[in-house]
Amino acid sequence: MSLVETRQAIKHLLDDNSPADAAAVYYAFHHPDEKTHLFSYPPDAKRASGYVCLSRTGLDLFRPLVTMRLPESGEKHGYDFGEATEMLFQAMPPDAEVIISAPISYRPLISVLFEVEKEQQLKLLALDRGRFQPIVNVFVVRIQSFDGLPRFVIKQGPDGKTGFGEDIVASAGLNWQSIRFAEIYVHTSAPQRQQGFGQSVVAACVQDILGNGQKPLYMVVSDNESSIQLAESVGFVAIGADQILIEGRRKTQP
Repeated sequence: MSLVETRQAIKHLLDDNSPADAAAVYYAFHHPDEKTHLFSYPPDAKRASGYVCLSRTGLDLFRPLVTMRLPESGEKHGYDFGEATEMLFQAMPPDAEVIISAPISYRPLISVLFEVEKEQQLKLLALDRGRFQPIVNVFVVRIQSFDGLPRFVIKQGPDGKTGFGEDIVASAGLNWQSIRFAEIYVHTSAPQRQQGFGQSVVAACVQDILGNGQKPLYMVVSDNESSIQLAESVGFVAIGADQILIEGRRKTQP
């Protein structure tokens, strides 16, 4: 099947309006076609029961980012182990090195089918509009990332003066954006933390996203308390849709 036909076959597996599905929706439907390999299961079915998406991203130039939805079993929130194994083995050859982003409920199956080299548990937060208050900071500058997406930065000169020079001490931008959602990243240089710079650039990014009619999301490693506190201070709240990010290699046999 063509990419268009495959997307149509898996459309019912994802909810366009759900923050929990937002990243999966982006990679399956909005990531550039030439960087997307989509496998539906069963192959060539007009209405798939599961899928695997391999995306080439800036996260790693050699290993694809894998997103998926596993074929469901009769149990609530369960998946069919046999069909899921068959689907994943069809989508990836033995010893394939990948980065997997998936719901945390998929962890038991992934640990059986892949040699896990590194694992992180991620917390997904969504903006609560009622908690968001714009932050006015004249030192925040809007620039464009190499991929054309907006980026908000605070610069500092060699003399330590904020707003002058070329050294970026805080930045926030987009990991990806779809029609309805956009996921924010933020980085603040260690010496400049705890000064409100991170809050300022994230708030500016949030305002830009809201102005485009999208809903801001924020993904963070679960034990990164400082980043979680930053997000919460701007108005983000956890939605209870934890994810896993796994770097690993597909086993020859489970």
